Amino acid sequence: MEKILDIVDAIAHEKCLTPQKVKESLQTAFVQTAKRVIDRNFAFEASVNEETKTIDLIQIITVVADDDERLKDEEIAPTLISITEAREYDDQVELDDQLQIPHDLEEYGRTGASQLHREIEFHIQRAVEDDVYTKYKSKVGTLVNGRVTSVDAQNNTFIEVDEVRAVLPMKSRIKGEVFEVGDHMKAVVRRVNMDKFDGISIELSRTSPKFLEELLSLEVPEINDGAVIVERSARIPGQRAKIALISTHPQVDAVGATVGVKGVRINSVSAELQGENIDCIEFTNIPELFMSRVMAPAIISSVEIVRDDEGKEIKAIISLPVDQKSKAIGKSGINIRLASMLTGMDIELNETGATTTDENGEPVAQEKKDGVDALEALFN
Repeated sequence: MEKILDIVDAIAHEKCLTPQKVKESLQTAFVQTAKRVIDRNFAFEASVNEETKTIDLIQIITVVADDDERLKDEEIAPTLISITEAREYDDQVELDDQLQIPHDLEEYGRTGASQLHREIEFHIQRAVEDDVYTKYKSKVGTLVNGRVTSVDAQNNTFIEVDEVRAVLPMKSRIKGEVFEVGDHMKAVVRRVNMDKFDGISIELSRTSPKFLEELLSLEVPEINDGAVIVERSARIPGQRAKIALISTHPQVDAVGATVGVKGVRINSVSAELQGENIDCIEFTNIPELFMSRVMAPAIISSVEIVRDDEGKEIKAIISLPVDQKSKAIGKSGINIRLASMLTGMDIELNETGATTTDENGEPVAQEKKDGVDALEALFN
């Protein structure tokens, strides 16, 4: 047990821990070993002795009166000592003093040594897991890169991310995606758990709206720099997404910067998402105007916002021409679902009975967007 602190730096370097954490783990290991090989009811403390480069193990016993009732309690008694007995060790002790009785685990032979070895291994590993847990807990919602190491029978994909193994469940994979061992992939950290039996587990996701936001941040410098903010996002993975953008700089067009020249930026993100179509929308705090933008490509006539008793927007009643209803709903209801997800409101569609035609009876060109333009003019 001599000069055990000489190995602290080596352990710290090997396990990527700080020397202080290694020392704390060694102290805990000494205390737990003492409880197992000496008496689990005793109160032990372990302190680092920098001079001798050892860890000193002491038993703490509180001095009480000879007639103290706690001496009869089997659970508490091992941590107490009567003043008469205490003065056999030190004739100067007083009531409530704490006697410190040194112990040496070497006196317990191979039993003590093997138990200490197991405890050190266990607590060093726990320190490593705690360090990894803290590191990845702070990364929840952020993008990570990894290499596929295996795919199980349930199609859960296991990925090696830095020094840990993470899992991408089948439910968190975009429909149609197939991964093979050796593939490199991106995902966001969805959840980090610590279990005393299974250790640390990291769950990844490629279906979360946060994954879309992180990919945009990677691809669009203005988002990464904070000149453009993704205010809200909603996805139906692999099919379509809507993102609400806001510019923090008067000379930066949020939608234009995100789409990029000829759509190069948004197309790059779409390719990573298996061709998912991404609608970019300029965000506004005016709910009626925002709803009119979110419902694109449908041309709507008016929006009425219903609020609850606390003033929270809970429902949008949208009036629109008959021929725009199918566009508002979208294929399999995808457009109206995304609009509801993005705004957080239920949506009710009311047909006005008229079609969007001009004075010659021809359908209005898509560029006119009469309903949206009217709302824009109303609120600007």
